[in-house]
Amino acid sequence: MVSAPKAKPATYQDVLDAPEHLVAEIIAGELRLSPRPAGPHTAAASRLGFVLGPPFQFGSGGPGGWQILDEPELHLGSEIVVPDLAGWRFERLSVISEDDTFFTIPPDWVCEVLSPSTRVHDRSEKLPIYATAGVGHVWFVDARHRTLEVMRLHGGKWLIVDVHRGDVKVRAEPFDAIDIDLAALWANMAPPPHPSRTSEGAAEYIL
Repeated sequence: MVSAPKAKPATYQDVLDAPEHLVAEIIAGELRLSPRPAGPHTAAASRLGFVLGPPFQFGSGGPGGWQILDEPELHLGSEIVVPDLAGWRFERLSVISEDDTFFTIPPDWVCEVLSPSTRVHDRSEKLPIYATAGVGHVWFVDARHRTLEVMRLHGGKWLIVDVHRGDVKVRAEPFDAIDIDLAALWANMAPPPHPSRTSEGAAEYIL
């Protein structure tokens, strides 16, 4: 993650002019350029979309009622961000047209897949933007450590609802109408790293 040096606030033209191999966002007036995600990151995001799509996008084995999109460009006030996945309830975004190159309606749910280069950016900079915009839920998926962190917006603050780890079946807001098998997200990936050890000898993962 780098901040492009600018004497004046970045504009949408800066996003359009960014190299195609980078993800371009504008946060606090600065153009932020991130490398495209690595294989495990991409695989986890894609698989989560496959898992949620049938029951929530199409109503196959679930309630339907959602629009779920990969890497939508969100224009939230003066901020431009690109989450890995985002979802809108149909009553808030029922139709997607050919003219929708970006979205100004805040999503109801956002998922960020964490990577070493974007972890701090996603947590410290993008979470406040999602809160200000009124996004109801944020998920953090860590494919490296096999974790899913579920957060709910309450009174303008983020509450950690659950943290799930490993090959488990979970019910996770706002998609808690069905069981989600997290094993599908990290199938056929390299095994997770060994946990670090605290001075007391207990295992500790950094989420």
